[in-house]
Amino acid sequence: MNQPINHSFITHVILLFLIGCLVLTSAVSASAGIEAYYGNTIILQGYSYSNPTVYLFLTGPNLPVNGVALNDLSARADEGHFTTVSVDDNDHWEYKWATNMMNGRIDEGTYTVWVVNGPTDRSRLHADEYSAIPIHLNTPILVINTRSIPGALELNTTPEGASVLLGEIYRGSTPLTIDGIDPGTYTVTFSRFDYSRLSVPVRVEAGKITVVNGTLIPLTGSLEITTSPSGAHIVLDSADQGTSPATLTNISAGNHTLTVINKGYITTEQRVRIIPDQTTPVTILLEPISSSTSGKLPLSGPGPVIALAVLIVILLVKRYNRSE
Repeated sequence: MNQPINHSFITHVILLFLIGCLVLTSAVSASAGIEAYYGNTIILQGYSYSNPTVYLFLTGPNLPVNGVALNDLSARADEGHFTTVSVDDNDHWEYKWATNMMNGRIDEGTYTVWVVNGPTDRSRLHADEYSAIPIHLNTPILVINTRSIPGALELNTTPEGASVLLGEIYRGSTPLTIDGIDPGTYTVTFSRFDYSRLSVPVRVEAGKITVVNGTLIPLTGSLEITTSPSGAHIVLDSADQGTSPATLTNISAGNHTLTVINKGYITTEQRVRIIPDQTTPVTILLEPISSSTSGKLPLSGPGPVIALAVLIVILLVKRYNRSE
């Protein structure tokens, strides 16, 4: 025999099913349980479908029973203090929890991060939707990292005054000491005008001073000397270099003093500049001593004194004759 359909019962079942769907749809979701060390940054994340903001607080060993804000252990949740996180357009939220940045330190143990759709502490969780994330924090293992201890470089060159590049960064000129360098291998480059660049790999060790001594090699050029007349004696920086014409090679780049001496001619001295990897031509016209002194009073010895005395006597005689 067929039983009559109880429409009231079916209606109640459907309503309960719909309510259950709504609850599941609007619930707050969050990360699963997490194992970490104190000092780690823990990424907490989840979804919220009914609120643009979620409210986070923490409970656990030696903390107030109703919880504290994650970023401040002195901020109690039952006094209205929470860590608030915005929900994005995809209903997703995320918070990076730096466990060593909480205005205090927590002990090793298991804690719970509560994620609530409203500003509700643990004593009033029934008033809002929430999720709980269990987190076990361990004491970090002590690791001694010698690379964190800096080293130093003491840099010297011959000649001094060379510019120093550590890697690609200019650090000054020699002699130079550079402190606070992380241990490792670096390229040190010395450079000085008119000298070849010198690059050397240098190993910096933790807590030690590494001494580097570099000798710079001068760049060189050539000097082509011609005199008129030829056969003059050549002296370069006080060093005898033979007679002209002559080409002098392997001369260090920079300024030098060239002296040309020839009997019967005025000795000529002039500054010359040697350009690296180039030949610098120099032509010197020597002036005979006789032509340079003809028609001129001697510039040294008793001659000028005698001439002046004669001139004074002549002037005195003329003045006396006028007075007569």
